[in-house]
Amino acid sequence: MDTTMSLSRCAVAFLVAASMLTFFTSCKKDSGKIKIAVITNNPADFWTIAEKGANDAARDNDVEVIFRKPERGDAGLQLNILNEMVTKQVKGISVSVINPEAQTQDLKRIAGETNLITMDNDASDSGRLCYVGTDNYEAGKAVGRLVREVMPQGGTIAIFVGQITPINARLRFQGVVDELAGQKDAKGPKYGNYTLYKNEAITDEVDEAKAQDRAKDAIEKLAGEPHICMIGLWAYNAPAILEAAKSKKALDRIKIVSFDEYPATLTAIEAGEIYATVVQDPYNFGYKSVDLLAKIAKTGDKTLATKTPLMNIDYRVVTKEAGKDKFTNKDRIAAKAFQAELNRLMGK
Repeated sequence: MDTTMSLSRCAVAFLVAASMLTFFTSCKKDSGKIKIAVITNNPADFWTIAEKGANDAARDNDVEVIFRKPERGDAGLQLNILNEMVTKQVKGISVSVINPEAQTQDLKRIAGETNLITMDNDASDSGRLCYVGTDNYEAGKAVGRLVREVMPQGGTIAIFVGQITPINARLRFQGVVDELAGQKDAKGPKYGNYTLYKNEAITDEVDEAKAQDRAKDAIEKLAGEPHICMIGLWAYNAPAILEAAKSKKALDRIKIVSFDEYPATLTAIEAGEIYATVVQDPYNFGYKSVDLLAKIAKTGDKTLATKTPLMNIDYRVVTKEAGKDKFTNKDRIAAKAFQAELNRLMGK
């Protein structure tokens, strides 16, 4: 036998064996644990914090969590994931609903097959056991108070959000304008001393490039206005507004108020480029959802959820310096301290 050929065959056999070993060891074995699914409404970085909370709750309850983010904010894509989780026979699902009206019938069907709760975005008629998340109307009012504080003389506001169909977007929007108008269910375009640009929220289909382009367009259209505040209602909106203002050399004439805790937002607050942000608690969106569903799956006691159908996780206000809210006397946290707190939570 030719020695070279023999060695070559041995090498091939070794590589095949190694490949097969890699294949079989990479296949994830079923843990045998109770499975809980958490499904977001889009792939934004915001959800990374919620995923950490979900994983921590899974560890604490000795269950398995399946955390899924649709590649874009599309209700059809989300429904595919929901149906997949039902097929996997998960014992509970927590979902941030994209379009409550369009998805209610499908959610009712799913609620009949597994324990269903909503988080971040509610769908109150879906048969879900409870909602875990922020009171978005009150959080929107907190944003409105920040606008009043940074632009007390009134002026023009422009409100940006990824989509207006999710209930959190609608409630935040209404909270902002009601606070500015000083009345509930206010209608524009005038809200007290503030005029809403385009008399509607400017959406971007959850596309950060579009968000920046639409902010640039608004800056150009409002070039003659002396007092402007731009408001971002989803996490990436304020950083997009900031980049647009910088590119248009308009940062000195535009005030920016934010929602959520993007790192770029916190850095800009420290630098004085964004005035402040209202933050949620996505870690506890994930943690409390999985903790609750795990306990229901283990005990069969659905009243653990239904006795508190609206499980409120309060918002906080982040500013450059810590202090008190001048309107509510509620404590505020400094951006630097909040970022340090977030880093500890995420194990950084």
